Amino acid sequence: MIDSLAALLAPVTAESFLAEHLDRQPLHIRGTPGKFAEVLSWRQINRLLDMTHIWTGTSLKLVMDSVAVPPEQYCTRATSRDGAAVLQPDAKLVQGWIAKGASVVMNDVDSLTPGLAGISSALEGAGLGKAQANVYISWQSHKAFHTHYDTHDVWAVQVEGEKIWNIWEGRADYPIAHPAFRGQPQAHHDQARGKLRGTVHMKPGDLLYLPRGWYHDALAEAPSSVHIAYGVHAPLGMDLMNILSERILYDPEFRKPLPRQDGSNPAKFALTQRAGLLGQRLSELCRDPKVMEVLAQFVGNYRYHRGGYDMLAARGIAAASAPIGAVEAPAFRVLAPGAKPVRRGAEWMVKGPQGAVVVTPPEAEAAAWLLARPDVTAPELAAKAPAVDAAGLLDRLAAAGLLGRAA
Repeated sequence: MIDSLAALLAPVTAESFLAEHLDRQPLHIRGTPGKFAEVLSWRQINRLLDMTHIWTGTSLKLVMDSVAVPPEQYCTRATSRDGAAVLQPDAKLVQGWIAKGASVVMNDVDSLTPGLAGISSALEGAGLGKAQANVYISWQSHKAFHTHYDTHDVWAVQVEGEKIWNIWEGRADYPIAHPAFRGQPQAHHDQARGKLRGTVHMKPGDLLYLPRGWYHDALAEAPSSVHIAYGVHAPLGMDLMNILSERILYDPEFRKPLPRQDGSNPAKFALTQRAGLLGQRLSELCRDPKVMEVLAQFVGNYRYHRGGYDMLAARGIAAASAPIGAVEAPAFRVLAPGAKPVRRGAEWMVKGPQGAVVVTPPEAEAAAWLLARPDVTAPELAAKAPAVDAAGLLDRLAAAGLLGRAA
């Protein structure tokens, strides 16, 4: 599992990234097909969506050719676990829109699984800021979003399929999540994006970093594409003002009334003098060791605090020896789409990146079936091919680089 900045960036070093790319320029890192196999998979996406009560028309969004689908068109009215009336996505309605080509956006997923949380922890543990993640599922020839920039750094993790990203030369000057920036018309973006800087062809295992404000757009290249966009929000200079606003409560100069204004020059001069005095006090507070200590702690701890539950340990009881409930069989993701068994004389074999696997005719039939899927578990393979040692075949195919552990 990826849980460090070094593992996320490999083979690029963290030191090189921090010196040359962070807040400076985009970076595309080619990865192996199995690099992010444990982060998210189609199987896990379906499993998360089946957790019906955690999704609403806000947390699950549909976009059809750059136009948001109104929640009323894919949700039904339901009652939340808190007893409130909500619009809840309906599987039949959602999949009806998917059949038409609608993209799916799963918001705020950064703590829903260990794999997703691992990358969140890697980014936050490196002191880059608060990491919030959305899953973007799109289909060939259907663009979800026009050219735009984000108000945070973007770390795009490609887990399924392929996607072409257009990276433009333009960069907005440190935008924030405020109507002054979010309300800009598309015509402004189309002009401000500038010339095309280049294109990036994202494949499973690839990583793309875009600094805040960098213009981009993307389009699925393969029949389908899934990427996780980690939005990393760094602490800003504006946050210092929030700290100072609390500190000045204890300074009488900031509690005094401002000079009354009657339009006269003396009144204007008095106001100017008072503003200068308060500015000087702010400058002094910015050098106050106590204020700097609070600011350093704020920046150092700027991350989301997730999880941490261990109820048995909290009671002083030894941890259970095994999880309660059914244990789900691990899934294997197909890392070499298009691979299939071929006959060489009297033998059947499957060629993988790490070598060839000689198989029997029943194993060849089973391998052809499973390699045509996105992923598979041993029980599923055993049910399909009862005459085959499912676990053994999966291990051999994995050793040849054809399969990898999936989320």
